[in-house]
Amino acid sequence: MKSTVLLLFFGLLNSIAFSQNLKGRVVDDLNLPIPGASVYYDGTTIATSTDENGAFTIRYDSAIKRPLVVSYIGYQTVFIEDYAPSQQLLIAMEASVTKLKEVVVKKQRFSRKEMMRLFKDRFLGSTRFGLKSIIKNEADIDFDYDEKSLILKASSDKPLLIINPLLGYQVTYELVDFEATFTHLSLSVETLQSSYYAGLSQFEDIVSNPKITKNRDNAYQGSTVNFFRNLINGTWSKSEFQIFSKGFLVNPSDFFEVSFENDKYKVSIKKQEKAVGYIASVGLLYNGKEQSQVKFLSDTIYIDQFGNNLSIRDVYFSGPISLKRVGDMLPLNYTFTKN
Repeated sequence: MKSTVLLLFFGLLNSIAFSQNLKGRVVDDLNLPIPGASVYYDGTTIATSTDENGAFTIRYDSAIKRPLVVSYIGYQTVFIEDYAPSQQLLIAMEASVTKLKEVVVKKQRFSRKEMMRLFKDRFLGSTRFGLKSIIKNEADIDFDYDEKSLILKASSDKPLLIINPLLGYQVTYELVDFEATFTHLSLSVETLQSSYYAGLSQFEDIVSNPKITKNRDNAYQGSTVNFFRNLINGTWSKSEFQIFSKGFLVNPSDFFEVSFENDKYKVSIKKQEKAVGYIASVGLLYNGKEQSQVKFLSDTIYIDQFGNNLSIRDVYFSGPISLKRVGDMLPLNYTFTKN
């Protein structure tokens, strides 16, 4: 059971001129040290663990404004958003209360295999990177299909250990939330109305070579992060994203107004005429060939400096861009350099 709920977003990290260290100590509710606890910045490869005294030292960069996550088996995960290198953090962890899962004997309409297949499609994705990704501890995932609301939910008391061989990462993913909503009593992708997932992630490099670097670049290009970074920076071109409406190329400034406030970008979206159930819907063309669509359900969304959409439930993608999920996910401290 996690002590906090944090939506997961991902993006790119700009180059850092210099680094400092952040230090702290992790203890239990009796003030005893917890050795071997994982300490990391959410969504990055920057991580460490506590020593026998519960102490840790981790690199600090002012540009990484991501939560500091502390996790250990048997304890509730803690995340800290307010920290500075001048501080000596004292982090007290609470033991998890293990509850016996209620056993309900009932006829299951869908098999675990069917639910797992849908989960992996919507969580890992159906790109070649997503299809090759492996969840090492699938048995820890629990499913619940509510036939009244037509929602499939997935959860796990343990972090998911994901091997992504084509991108060269091992990802430790603490699944906070997963929902897939259907239009009919089904698990068919054709009847899927929407899907959503959130969590905390830690990346570890397991392979590094030119082929892996090329794969990582391919994962970034045409992704939602690529789109949102273009949006906040006003970067539009034939080799990047272009915006279309009713089949015609349009000026993005006619749809979006971007401002920066409170360390994040505010994007105001102009409501389209005759729009019902949404504010605006526009076509996306990436690199002159990949056609997708994005629909906005709110007239205002927020994006952080890395290109992470902070209003994830208010933006829906369809087409090739929507196929890139955790299997195409890159850490914050991955830098894409276009040749």
